[in-house]
Amino acid sequence: MSAYSLRGLNWFNALSAGANAVEGLPASLKVADGVLGDQPVRFVAVVADPDNRFVRARNGEVGLLEGWGLAKAVDEVIAADQSKTQKRALVAIVDVPSQAYGRREEALGIHQALAAAADSYARARLAGHAVIGLLVGKAMSGAFLAHGYQANRLIALRDPGVMVHAMGKASAARVTLRSVEELETLAASVPPMAYDIDSYASLGLLWETLSVEQIEQPTAADLARVTDCLHQAIGDVVAGGRDLSGRLGASNRAASSKVRQLLRAQW
Repeated sequence: MSAYSLRGLNWFNALSAGANAVEGLPASLKVADGVLGDQPVRFVAVVADPDNRFVRARNGEVGLLEGWGLAKAVDEVIAADQSKTQKRALVAIVDVPSQAYGRREEALGIHQALAAAADSYARARLAGHAVIGLLVGKAMSGAFLAHGYQANRLIALRDPGVMVHAMGKASAARVTLRSVEELETLAASVPPMAYDIDSYASLGLLWETLSVEQIEQPTAADLARVTDCLHQAIGDVVAGGRDLSGRLGASNRAASSKVRQLLRAQW
């Protein structure tokens, strides 16, 4: 069994079968142009590269090369489709364990690389491209902020290995001076501290969750179901606009919605 996750790569390969691979990017980035129904799409995934020149980014982490590479891949779409009536959708396949932690990353400005990726996704969304995030594995910390979180719609597959958080359990336990078991007990009653998809969904951030038969290596039925959901999500974006207001209606976000309302009234 591999030491790193292959989910992102396997789902990318399944969804982009028959698509045209985009060259000139780091080996840790998989990008291809294809179609979903009659909708042109660019599929984007960050995958493990055991030979990555940056050792902290060999297991699927989003590092310097990945951040700038994501920005390039998205900016190409914005520029090429600027005058087109039908713009390509962007499907970010998310299976990222973390941003790359290392002295070289900090010295060479990983904060700028990840910000560039997030900025490109946001500009694509505002330029009229439907941006869909498909969570098939971990969506952790700055890696998720750079790749996926700017999506108009987020779709998560139902599986214990699909989780969203600011940091891994061991790190969060150290920071909060708890054991992992104590952290899990706390998370059971505080959704923002939890790792499971149901807790994350209760915050109103997911557009849809899907169950599949084989999340590690999708079956034909899995692929058909996810493809149909992606197509529906793109249609929902086209019909409903390009902002992120759909994330604000959950009951667990009532307080933040109230704050937004009061701030708008004051301004």
